[in-house]
Amino acid sequence: MAADGRDGKKIDVDPKLLELLACPLTKGPLAWDPERGELVSRVAKLAYPVRDGIPIMLPSEARAISPEDVLPPPPPRLGGPG
Repeated sequence: MAADGRDGKKIDVDPKLLELLACPLTKGPLAWDPERGELVSRVAKLAYPVRDGIPIMLPSEARAISPEDVLPPPPPRLGGPG
């Protein structure tokens, strides 16, 4: 299921915005799930919806996710010269 806006276009989240957002419960990072149009907190096991391009960061609006639904961890970032 792809996330679509009202105009039928696929919704995407700005990577810079994603770096700024945090789970309101754990204060941990969120991962973007483009298939479901949700921001996923792996630690809290919650998926926050994005409606009309606006993240709904309310725990009462979040969907509980099972371990199978949790996205795989992002690839490790390569460190610069040390």
